[in-house]
Amino acid sequence: MNYKQSYEMWLESDVIDIITKEELKALNNEKEIEDRFYKNLEFGTGGLRGKIAAGTNRMNIYTVGKATQGLAKYLVTNFTNPSIAIAYDSRNMSDVFAETAAKVLAANGVKVYLYESLRPTPMLSFAVRHLGAEAGIVLTASHNPKEYNGYKVYGSDGGQLTDNAANEVLGYINEIDLFTGIKTMNTEDAVKAGLLVYIGEDVDNAYYEKVETVVVNKELVKERASELNIIYTPIHGSGNIPVRAMLKRLGYTNVHIVKEQELPDGNFPTAPYPNPENPQVFELAIEMAKEVGPDLIFGTDPDCDRIGVIVKEDSGEYKVLTGNQVGVLLSEYMLNARKETGVLSTKDTLIKTIVTTEMATRVAEAYDAQIMSVLTGFKYIGEKIEEFEQTGSNNFVLGFEESYGYLSGGFVRDKDAVIAATLIAEMALYYKTKGKNLAQALHDLFEKYGYYKEELVSITMEGKDGQEQIAAMITALRENTPTEVNGVKIATVEDYKLSTRTNVLEGTKEEIKLPKSNVLKFVLEDRSWFVIRPSGTEPKVKIYASVVGKDDVDAVKKSNAFVANIKQILNVK
Repeated sequence: MNYKQSYEMWLESDVIDIITKEELKALNNEKEIEDRFYKNLEFGTGGLRGKIAAGTNRMNIYTVGKATQGLAKYLVTNFTNPSIAIAYDSRNMSDVFAETAAKVLAANGVKVYLYESLRPTPMLSFAVRHLGAEAGIVLTASHNPKEYNGYKVYGSDGGQLTDNAANEVLGYINEIDLFTGIKTMNTEDAVKAGLLVYIGEDVDNAYYEKVETVVVNKELVKERASELNIIYTPIHGSGNIPVRAMLKRLGYTNVHIVKEQELPDGNFPTAPYPNPENPQVFELAIEMAKEVGPDLIFGTDPDCDRIGVIVKEDSGEYKVLTGNQVGVLLSEYMLNARKETGVLSTKDTLIKTIVTTEMATRVAEAYDAQIMSVLTGFKYIGEKIEEFEQTGSNNFVLGFEESYGYLSGGFVRDKDAVIAATLIAEMALYYKTKGKNLAQALHDLFEKYGYYKEELVSITMEGKDGQEQIAAMITALRENTPTEVNGVKIATVEDYKLSTRTNVLEGTKEEIKLPKSNVLKFVLEDRSWFVIRPSGTEPKVKIYASVVGKDDVDAVKKSNAFVANIKQILNVK
């Protein structure tokens, strides 16, 4: 079926509501109609994500209903009396999509545990495990612009659905007719039948109690937490209540909230792109800092799984730390704190992704700890935590990725900005007692381990043409591998689609024992490297680059030249 036929079917169907039909009739751009209907919104390992609008390639109650019907079929096929937990964030339509999913699941005989109000993604991960559910859903588009929403699916371990399970769910989704194949029941009937139960404060409190166990230096926090001066912004998201509740429980009483960004608002009026990687979202916090004089500034994204940290440099300038820098600071702090409190072990392990800084490797080596690299996506970190729990082979200390996601403790299996906020506050408190702020602590780490500098280049390529361009770009690089960048030879090529690691200089090849993914990584003789991969959640191709310099100025100079040369090789601006 072509996109025009699909468009006409939506206009003619009795299932589609009048308001949706009016939206479709108002479209007068053929390219827009094509983009909305040329394919179904893809259900991958991260679930669904797309712009909120009518159409098969958009987020709406019909595409959410179809995905949920497929998920329900998967659950009733694989489990006896299955149950599922559902959460949602502050995005537009999140509550509506959550209720839509709940009604479809209940109609299929799946017991639904639904949060009665918005909650962070990591609290959903916790709830799945705590309630013994077979699956979970969270309605969020994380840090995307306000036009987007998404639908992430979790397995019984509290981690995002594995590749095999996601493919099985996709198979069931593809069998469903959007107009005739979706079951549903009203909310009142679902509650009466015991198929819909609302999650209350008891689960919240169980989560908070677990987060308290992640504190490393409990005496320090107990005795001196009130001395730390914090500014926090929820960026109109779901972190406001849980982050503040956790800080209060631990004794951080000197906490200032950015009022303009305190309350949930899916339009994100002060932050059009509500991503803590974006310095603009912290402009109000930095203004407040001029009056408050905080030791620490941080902010969480709409579903509160990512956190950004602001530091004041010696020059007086406020600067957003990168995800790599926060990850390295936490790695050093947590391993050192475990050493100081006498619990450091050679089984202690850091887990990072293949696009995350190698500076963390130096930190692990310094403490005789272990470090592992996994594919991009926190579910792969979650799978390692599960493996450690099953085998007892390693102690999980910290998992992190460059895109501002961090986790400690095994009771959540996704990045968790509530946990991260408590650890970052503890770390800032520790350094304050040593007469330092986080900017000075980071400088010390650069002096100790080397001046690592990482860059991320994201190139947006929307629509059908964009997806084809991204695929062609990666294929071209795979088939025509460069031999050098900026005069430095490429030593190793890692192809995660072909599962091969090729030592170019020696002409040898070995297998990469990770799931297949259309990702290429090139490591140069001077320890610099770059990675190219398509985004799994946005219409973008992402290029990650890393260099090591003699000092800060040298690292910046090397990075600029390195990135410019990579762009030249890829023929992008």
